Amino acid sequence: MLDNIQIVMVNTTHSGNIGAAARAMKNMGLSRLVLVDPKADINEEAIQRSSRAEEILHNARITQTLEQAIAGCGLVVGTSARSRHIPWPLMTPRQCAARVSQVAAHDNQVALVFGRESSGLTNEELHLCHAHVHIPTEENFSSLNVSQAVQVLSYEMRLASLADDGAEQDASWGVAWDYPLASHEELNGMLQHMEQTMVDIGFLDPNTPKQLMSRVRRLYQRAGMDKMEINILRGMLAAVQRQTKALQASQDADHNGDSV
Repeated sequence: MLDNIQIVMVNTTHSGNIGAAARAMKNMGLSRLVLVDPKADINEEAIQRSSRAEEILHNARITQTLEQAIAGCGLVVGTSARSRHIPWPLMTPRQCAARVSQVAAHDNQVALVFGRESSGLTNEELHLCHAHVHIPTEENFSSLNVSQAVQVLSYEMRLASLADDGAEQDASWGVAWDYPLASHEELNGMLQHMEQTMVDIGFLDPNTPKQLMSRVRRLYQRAGMDKMEINILRGMLAAVQRQTKALQASQDADHNGDSV
């Protein structure tokens, strides 16, 4: 389970936090660290703070965007300290660990995403996540260092993996699923295809999209679609587009005939 989990840190500004996060990961048996456009280097301070977890730092993957970091993941969970304008599925760390355990046990890749020290994750970044996790803290002193947040969630992942060692992991819905979960990249491709189809049929005005696609994204991410379901939907969308083009061509032909 733990080998299928990656810790993703976005725009981290302090080298010490990167090192401390690596130490927290190694304590709990996690090893995959991804840094998204880091503002701090993996320097001597980071290595010292890692306390002999430098192999995690040396093997860290660096990407320019969050989408690149989570492209192959079937479950993406973002840490959030506050409620958002559009409600999103929200879990406690323990609920998050149970869900991650269920997904990762079947070789699906999971990303736990942590935001900037000063401002966390943006709304756009949080919308890329299937769900959010909130660490409950004292209401009057809720500030939590990013490496501490990594420690809390890594600990919960460790507990969940130990609980699974002595018992067979129940699959989602009580049965072993026939296809793995769709990756973020596959889901994103389907949503872009759906957006264009909705524009083609006149359901979505691209000039006034409002929050339609955010709500559609929330719907499909909440459903936890597998790869075959994505393919079925894309086939349906392609059929709709073909019919729309055929109808438009027929109408154009009729119009041109009337004009003669």
